[in-house]
Amino acid sequence: MDHLSLRAQWAILLIASLLLGMLLLVFQVPAALLLGPMIVGVVMGLTGARVRIDKRFFVLAQAVLGCMIAQSLSPSILTPLLNDWPVVVAVLILTLAASALSGFMLVRFSHLPGATGAWGSSPGGASAMVAMAGDFGADVRLVAFMQYLRVLFVATAAAMVARIGLGNNAQNATLEWFPALHSGLLLTFVVMAAGVWLAPRLRIPSGALLLPAFIGAALHSSGVATLQVPEWLLAVAYSLIGWSVGLRFTRPVFLLALRTLPQMVVSIIGLMLLCGGLAWVLTKVLHVDIMTAYLATSPGGLDTVAIIAAGSRVDIAFVMAMQTLRLFTILLTGPALARYLSRFARPETSQSG
Repeated sequence: MDHLSLRAQWAILLIASLLLGMLLLVFQVPAALLLGPMIVGVVMGLTGARVRIDKRFFVLAQAVLGCMIAQSLSPSILTPLLNDWPVVVAVLILTLAASALSGFMLVRFSHLPGATGAWGSSPGGASAMVAMAGDFGADVRLVAFMQYLRVLFVATAAAMVARIGLGNNAQNATLEWFPALHSGLLLTFVVMAAGVWLAPRLRIPSGALLLPAFIGAALHSSGVATLQVPEWLLAVAYSLIGWSVGLRFTRPVFLLALRTLPQMVVSIIGLMLLCGGLAWVLTKVLHVDIMTAYLATSPGGLDTVAIIAAGSRVDIAFVMAMQTLRLFTILLTGPALARYLSRFARPETSQSG
């Protein structure tokens, strides 16, 4: 792949992603337009492709998702969290404990440094974890590989679970790709720009997604204005996020991670199973369906979970509330967990060396 020109690589990326995304849509796979580009990106990244998605486009794609989420958010989102706060807090603590256990076992039974294992196994916003990892002595390349490997696993598994759970009622009924445009689209671009501009200045993790979601939800709930997020714009955002994740799986980083790849995969699957168990408990305690509970506790990236939730007819407000709460909690506890794993999780031979 690396012997091809950049123009040829871009052509292959675009055409293959379009074909695979459409094929997954035909089979009514939720988040098809995310999974298709992501899978193509992984294959091209591992075969030496040089194409990359500019970080600014990835941030803009997150802002599009934020505006999409805003259409599902309202003040009523706080009601289930406040009414059932003991359950919400318990699930949050157990998810963090599952993450800590996963990181501990990964560092204990692999050659990974403690800080790298801690940040790599932390569920939450993958991009936020990668951005913070380098400040705490972790190998950013391995953290990125672990984070996006888990995103790939979680996104694929969640989409498959959604497809099985929804059966013939899955997404893809009647998508209106090019609706009549109105002033809401212009407002959407304004909200996106505001979120992207404010996020780094306010230092809000995943702010490019969260700020447009909150701003748009405030406008929508107050009746001041309504955002318009057409399907074609969402498809572009899904593709950009899928490519950004997939193309990170480069051959050099893969070879670097190959020695501990089995432990990484076992750690990811174990964390997914633990969170799946928490989802089952959540359905027994609260009045939520299994897919809503599964996505609310899923250890994937905030943006990918949002895409799957939007295409799965679940309670997206509850999912985003739980995911956002967990993200901020992990960002607060992550440094302490990294220090703990660096000190106590390494085998004795590593500590003495």
